[in-house]
Amino acid sequence: MASNWLLISGGNVIDGAGSAVLEATSVLVRDDRIVAVGAGADRAYVPTGEHLEEIDATGHTVMPGLIDAHCHMSYGESRSEEEIDLYTSPELRTLKAAWNAQKVLAAGVTGISQPGGSYYIGVGLREAIKDGIVLGPRMTSAGRYISTSNSLTDWYPDSVGVPEGSIGVVSNSLDGMIDELRHQVKNGVDLIKLADSPYGQYQAFRDDEMKVLAELAHQLGKNMTIHARGSAEVDAAVRAGIDWIMHGNIMNDDTIERLAESRTPLIPTLLLLANVADFGHMVGAPGPLRDGMSRMLDKTADSLHRAHEAGVIFAMGTDSGFSVTPYGEWHARELELLMTYAGLSAMEAIQAGTANGARMLDLEGQVGVVAEGMIADLIVVDGDPVKNIRVLQDRARITSVIKGGRRIVFDEDALQRRWPHERGQSYSVTDLSYDLVYGDGAMDPERTPPATPTDSPSDAADLVSDLSRREALAQQD
Repeated sequence: MASNWLLISGGNVIDGAGSAVLEATSVLVRDDRIVAVGAGADRAYVPTGEHLEEIDATGHTVMPGLIDAHCHMSYGESRSEEEIDLYTSPELRTLKAAWNAQKVLAAGVTGISQPGGSYYIGVGLREAIKDGIVLGPRMTSAGRYISTSNSLTDWYPDSVGVPEGSIGVVSNSLDGMIDELRHQVKNGVDLIKLADSPYGQYQAFRDDEMKVLAELAHQLGKNMTIHARGSAEVDAAVRAGIDWIMHGNIMNDDTIERLAESRTPLIPTLLLLANVADFGHMVGAPGPLRDGMSRMLDKTADSLHRAHEAGVIFAMGTDSGFSVTPYGEWHARELELLMTYAGLSAMEAIQAGTANGARMLDLEGQVGVVAEGMIADLIVVDGDPVKNIRVLQDRARITSVIKGGRRIVFDEDALQRRWPHERGQSYSVTDLSYDLVYGDGAMDPERTPPATPTDSPSDAADLVSDLSRREALAQQD
């Protein structure tokens, strides 16, 4: 059977493994695999009569496609947790996730891992992408988060409970957790997601619960990750043998030492915090939320710089899927944030966003590096990310996206459309008090209404708006 060939000629190659840039170097691809980088990457090696496509990358950068190991395709760019959990049918959520997958790919993200979401939308989307029904990055997916009443996803009062459409399922017994894990494996997940305390203020799972669940997941051939912001739960996760850890915002030196020795990757997932802290005022994010995110970033910077110095392995994750982290918009900003808040060099950040993410795709040693024999998931970039990491954030500068050796052509109209989940039933962004209308600080009738809620914590009841109240409880040791 004849092969399809792709020759990317004359580009400056960043291999993703941390090696020096190869200037004016060509890459030759046969079907879905790289067959030569540099020597041998020439059209002369393509058999006569077989199809050859050529990309002139002179003056551009050729590098592995990005891997986002924390991307929630079922969230639907929601503005509140209620929109994620309660509104929009599972059928429509699935179609929207499929629609949004192409936006992620167009941003140069050729692989994603979804660490939790509602129903088994991620599993279905993974299969549709694999079968070519849906255009999107290659993908692995967890099911719903396994949580306790003291951790993420038990958001609502007991009178409401945990709705079927929630991103998490709550169990307060080890037997119940085991049952849920087995059920998820039956339904085709690639990994299990545990969700510990929201802000790292305590350890929600017992040590033995983490260990038993991790051992069972591995026995069944699956990986396990965990939402762990505080030192206690990060330390417990390392001891339990959990495969990679999300966040690690507040870690003491002993925890960092054990994390580094274990070679367990850490995915800080800074984008959600930074987008709210830096740009939240532009989209009406509540003041307490913005301030709380900023304080968490300051604490995180201390932990992550010490972790980097200790040799902890970092990978890229973004929490894309919220309204403040929409699909296809901000993924590559995480690399800049790893440089700012963890002290990575540009080359180390690129490695975090490429080679180090292969494990989360179950493709370690097969993807994320530009080398002979690797899967040809590549991007061509107008600019030098080593000199200016921000060029990766501009989709217009991602001039070619190659997935599995095939150059992707996108529907530009589709990339411009937004299709969020059904919105919550809001009446205003603040209270219409008598004083606001007639008091000393009365608003001029001709003046534009306030764009953001007031800075009272009571006006900011959403997923993380009580961060400033709870952060005082977070473990600092």
